Amino acid sequence: MKRIVTDMPEKGQSSGLSLRVRGDDIPAALLFLILICVVIEGVLTAGDFNVFGTARLRHLAYEMGGFWPGLLQDWKSNYPSQPVLMFFTYGFLHGGLLHLAVNMFTLYSLGRAVIDRVGQLRFLVLYLGTVLGGAWGFGMLADTLQPMVGASGALFGLAGALISWNYVDRFIFHRRLWPIVRVVIYLILLNIVLWYVMGGQLAWQTHLGGFVAGWVLAMIIDPRGRKADA
Repeated sequence: MKRIVTDMPEKGQSSGLSLRVRGDDIPAALLFLILICVVIEGVLTAGDFNVFGTARLRHLAYEMGGFWPGLLQDWKSNYPSQPVLMFFTYGFLHGGLLHLAVNMFTLYSLGRAVIDRVGQLRFLVLYLGTVLGGAWGFGMLADTLQPMVGASGALFGLAGALISWNYVDRFIFHRRLWPIVRVVIYLILLNIVLWYVMGGQLAWQTHLGGFVAGWVLAMIIDPRGRKADA
């Protein structure tokens, strides 16, 4: 199997359907995204251990749903719409249970904050937009023959959106901007450390593309300033 490049990193009132678990309301949109990723990785992990299907199931999933930069050039696709669909399907595949766990925990934390501000529908629009932005960043900047999988392009997009809103809130109400700069520096350092630890197999290009997309989309979805903490 080919080596896989993973992208592991990693207020308004919420509205819409939610599921109560142990006294906590989990928004349906957030639960839906998490379940999709968990079910897919569960099936692939079962295939890895020959519980059912074949051990090549993961390899097949990456071939069909991973993001392959070569398909933007002269590579032959496995099916006609693959060069388009891969801009979204890669975000629902992961490189294993650890990769999945880190991303889903982060998705839950950031997703709740975004939904609290703009609600579930605009959260989904933002999420899908940052999945696309992460793929665009990887496709434009990566120089690799390997496929890329993982949700953290979108996760960096959600982080970018929250930082963008925080920046606007602080700027409009004349609050200190240093906390914004500090978080951005932390994210840059996090990517550098993870890239080194993972031997260069970190898709930082996806993180960058997702972050930029999240920042821009946040300004379109909710450009209003709200009173920020000191």
